[in-house]
This record gives sequence, C-alpha cells and structure tokens, in this order.
Amino acid sequence: MGNSDSVKSTPPPLLCLQSVKTYFFTIEGTAKAVDDVSFTLNKGETLGLVGESGCGKSVTALSILRLVKTPPGNVVGGKILFDGTDLLQLPSERMKAIRGKRIAMIFQEPMTSLNPVYTIGDQISEMLIVHEGLGRKAGWNRAVEMLAKVQIPSPEKRVHDYPHQLSGGMRQRAMIAMALACNPEILIADEPTTALDVTVQAQIIDLMLRLRDEFGTAIMLISHDLGVIAKTVERIVVMYAGKVVEEGSTLAVFDGPKHPYTQGLFKSLPRIGERTVAGRQRLQEIQGIVPSLFELPEGCYFHPRCPEAVAVCREKLPELIETGNGAKVRCHLARENGEKKG
Repeated sequence: MGNSDSVKSTPPPLLCLQSVKTYFFTIEGTAKAVDDVSFTLNKGETLGLVGESGCGKSVTALSILRLVKTPPGNVVGGKILFDGTDLLQLPSERMKAIRGKRIAMIFQEPMTSLNPVYTIGDQISEMLIVHEGLGRKAGWNRAVEMLAKVQIPSPEKRVHDYPHQLSGGMRQRAMIAMALACNPEILIADEPTTALDVTVQAQIIDLMLRLRDEFGTAIMLISHDLGVIAKTVERIVVMYAGKVVEEGSTLAVFDGPKHPYTQGLFKSLPRIGERTVAGRQRLQEIQGIVPSLFELPEGCYFHPRCPEAVAVCREKLPELIETGNGAKVRCHLARENGEKKG
C-alpha cells in the first residue's frame, strides 16, 4: 500500500476567481472596474474583501453571481470556478438554479432588495418553493423557522409583516434568513452593517458567524470597515482601483501590512491612547483621491497618493508577488525588499 493513503491532499477551493475582468463600456470610455482579479474561497472560510468605495469590491461580487447589468457592463475575461465549474460558461437556467440556492447574497440596503408589496414570509417561502420544491405550507413554516434562527422576536407574527414595518436591523436579519433559507455553500455579504448602529452591527456580525458555524457556509464579507473585518474574517483581500493589491491572513495583514495603501488604511484608524497635545487624536489620512477608472495613471495606480513612490512606480504596473505563507502584495518596493514573484 502506497503512501498516498496516509497523506491527506488539500481539497480544492470552493470558489476560485482566475484573472477576472469586468469592464463597463460607456460614451466616456471603458472603465476597468475589475481588472485581472484572482483569489480563492475555501469551504467554511470567512474572507474579507476590503477597500475604498469604487475599488471594485461590489462589482466583483456581482460578477460571481453574473448580476452585472449588460450593457454597459460585461465580464470580458477570466474564469469563476465554483466547485470546479466555470460559472461564466453556464447557460442562464443553470446559473439561476445556483443563484440563491448554492450561492446567496445579502445586499447593502435591504429595502432595495426586499419587494415592498410582498410580506417577509411570502418572499422567504418563495425561495424555498422555487429552489427546494417545498409546498406553500411547508415553505411558510420554514420561513417562520428561519426568522426564529436569525433571532427576530415573534417570528410567527413578523412573517406576515411587510418590509417597511420592520426596523433596519430586522430587515437585515430578514435578508440573512432569506439568504440562508436554502442552506447555501457561499454567502456573499456586501456591506451588511453599513446603515446600522454599532450595537446592531455587532449583533448582525455575531449572527452571521453563528449561522456559518451551524450551516458550514463560507462567507465573503465586503466592507470598508476594518473594525468589522478584524473580528469577522480569517483572510483579507485588499482592492484598489479594480486590482488586488494585497492578500493574506487577517493576523498577518493587521500585524504587518506590506502595501503602502493597506498601511495607509490602518494609519487612518483611531487608536486608543494616542492623543495630540491638545488632547485630541489626529487621524492620518491617505492624501489624494481614488483615480477615475476612465483615467488610470501610468505605472502603479496608487503612486500619485503613495509617500514611498519611486521612479519605477510611475513607469510600470507592479505584478502581484508572493511574500510567504499564502500572502501576496502588488508593489515594486516589496520586490526590492527581497520578496519573490508568485
């Protein structure tokens, strides 16, 4: 008997993006919203996708689910492998069967995602009727169960409510209940706590993690809030101007960010105990603004805002290089510091 029986092979990632490119074609020109983006998501893993507004986080999520509005947008290149199958090559009907059942998404603002003319119970049970083949009564009973799981009080009553009758936190819980109703393998959460107060934010995050542990669902959390990211995810992908600029474990990225952009994000966070002479803490901002996707600078896209930029940064776009332990960074200075190309 060979050694192969005693050695466990690493299972392939549940989701694998390979050089995905999503462009928007307009009269102003071509906006490369997602440009050559690659990363993986493993079964049961929590992954954070972070960056400023307009960096391509949400478009990446919509590309995975093939929800980019065409025209003007289109996924023009790459592969999105889900359980080994390229989602970009699937017929529309097969993609519809995956969307909502095997890959679900919580959108940033529930009121734009929930139908205002149907009750919460109708909307959750409809998912179960379509994807799970349940009857109307069984679907309704399951909707009540899901509302109970997301800790909505009196679920048997709330199931009859319309979206406008729920508070912001309850609407977000209802969205989570709907997303998890079919026990998906992947849950994509796009800024799920942005419009909520801090106390409710913490409750929603704790709820998502508890349900992840219960259902074994992999979570991709899209956020610009590094505080939320720090206590939620195991691995971080940092995006800037449509490209991945850094990737690594949460601990490694928080302890020693390698890209100047990531370093700038952390320097802009308030820190306990650090105060100026006047008794107030002065936050360090990243100078400049995110470049227009229609007029990206030559070389590294971050160089106009980078305090460490040198000549090569203004001339050549850096490649994503490996820095060890699965971490990656897109920076010329990282290579000069002895890192190796991936």
